[in-house]
Amino acid sequence: AGIKAFGPAAAAAKLEADKAFAKQIMRSNAIPTAESRIFDQYEDAKAYIASRDEPVVIKAAGLAKGKGVFVCDEPSDGILAAEKIMCDNAFGDAGATILVEDKLLGEEASILALVDGRNIYVLETSQDHKPIGDGDTGPNTGGMGAYCPAPVVTEPLMKQIVKEVLVPTVDGMNRDGSPFRGVLYAGIMLTKGGPRVLEFNVRFGDPETQPILMRLKSDLLDVMLATCDGRLDEVTLKWDERPAVCVVMSSGGYPGDYENGKVITGLEKAKQLDDVVVFHAGTAEKDGQIVTAGGRVLGVTALGQTIADAKKRAYEAVDLISFEGAYCRRDIADKAISL
Repeated sequence: AGIKAFGPAAAAAKLEADKAFAKQIMRSNAIPTAESRIFDQYEDAKAYIASRDEPVVIKAAGLAKGKGVFVCDEPSDGILAAEKIMCDNAFGDAGATILVEDKLLGEEASILALVDGRNIYVLETSQDHKPIGDGDTGPNTGGMGAYCPAPVVTEPLMKQIVKEVLVPTVDGMNRDGSPFRGVLYAGIMLTKGGPRVLEFNVRFGDPETQPILMRLKSDLLDVMLATCDGRLDEVTLKWDERPAVCVVMSSGGYPGDYENGKVITGLEKAKQLDDVVVFHAGTAEKDGQIVTAGGRVLGVTALGQTIADAKKRAYEAVDLISFEGAYCRRDIADKAISL
């Protein structure tokens, strides 16, 4: 009906929806990533994991809301993770196939780029915090906070990532007959041997996008329309020089079981702070009140003169908001502050 749609077609969206497909694209286009094996039979996966004496990462091949990745330092932990995914059906059909990967060591960074099928426009860098606990402890989540920019991604490093990851991915998808349009998100591990791809998403990452958008001065709609029209080569984005930090407030018990329907207070007070935006995620309106309706509830985001200042301001806003069982990490952006 002539309505423009921002985002990839279903075939190109497999880059995120099917980790096995993404690995094949990476292999066939010499894109640096962790060594991996793909299994669709639990007994085969179990035997392979048991034969290894190095740490492994077990991933459900399908979509699992950011919870389908298990970092396992011992083979026994890897076998338990494979059993949970493949035998206990923790993620349903998304876990019918798994990947067993080498564990990569280094700093993580999130690289988001707009792609119109041929042109690539890289956005400002961001860094996510996946584990639930301070100091990157506990199980993985969809993301507990982020900051922008990520100082660990230097200009030469970004050029390397564009050349070795983004360009061959876009070219590879074109050769595959699935041209990519939309947001291409590359989760990157910065290892001693160079950048390695952990995963692709085909959308704005959550919570990485919140601090990026806090810094974007240009109109996002104009950029999205240019992406749809193949006009990214005409785009120049304007950015606020100040860094931004996002802190996720989650329901008690997340990423495990949690209760919904808890009344949220303090939102109006937080909104009154300068350069603070409270992004809603797992919320709903009930009887005229805002209540919790998901694991990750709010993304409290602030600009500051420095990353330390942005962190301080974000937590000032967090501390004005409350709901029963509310939880957040208290160390978001500490990595950047210590650099």
